[in-house]
Amino acid sequence: MNRTFLRQVFLRRPLPEDSYLNRIPAVRWLGDGGRLDFNAPVTFLVGENGSGKSTLLEAMAVALGFNPEGGTRNFTFSTRATHSVLGDYLTVFRSCSPRDGFFLRAESFYNVASNIDELDEGPSFGGRVIDSYGGVSLHHQSHGESFLALVQNRFGGEGLYLLDEPEAALSPSRLLTLMGQIHLLVQAQSQFVIATHSPILMAYPGACLYQLSEEGIARADYRETEHYCLTQAFLADPERMLRYVFEAGD
Repeated sequence: MNRTFLRQVFLRRPLPEDSYLNRIPAVRWLGDGGRLDFNAPVTFLVGENGSGKSTLLEAMAVALGFNPEGGTRNFTFSTRATHSVLGDYLTVFRSCSPRDGFFLRAESFYNVASNIDELDEGPSFGGRVIDSYGGVSLHHQSHGESFLALVQNRFGGEGLYLLDEPEAALSPSRLLTLMGQIHLLVQAQSQFVIATHSPILMAYPGACLYQLSEEGIARADYRETEHYCLTQAFLADPERMLRYVFEAGD
């Protein structure tokens, strides 16, 4: 039986009426009394650009005590405070506290890597921080290699891991490697919440998919998502799909 540390998320009080967040359908759905349940070891937040996936995942991370720019709960650096106030209005219901945890943001992972290097350059009474990430500066690896180094070395199991578009730096074969690591960590009693556009990642067996759209948030079947249908149609007949795209552009 897989453990789920995060069980439910909802808005505990209304957002200010003039907040731009109210224009995001997923946030409005929460404001209307919607609740997200997390009963599977892997949950995906999927939807179009601008649907609110990253905003919601960031707010969940902040409400859980993670640094808005990413990292563990022990990371306190701030490059620029651009996160929304949504996390201050969310209630996150947990069954118990995880032993481990990490918030990965593809867009600000550079800042996390820089902070690790800075910590290791300063005085320390313990070992190097980078040793928990494979021993090689994350800046001395490709973007994709540093992502996998994080998951393969830093994620220790019995953890809650929030990943925002981890596919951004990974080739299809490396995505399968990531999938394998996720499975190993799930077997080690971990829970994942992942915002993604990748139909490869979405195929994880037994995962819960939440589709964010203009109507709000709803459960979705993998093969009914636009990501799957569009990718399948393109791979089945790329020439036809490109003709359609180019003709529409004209």
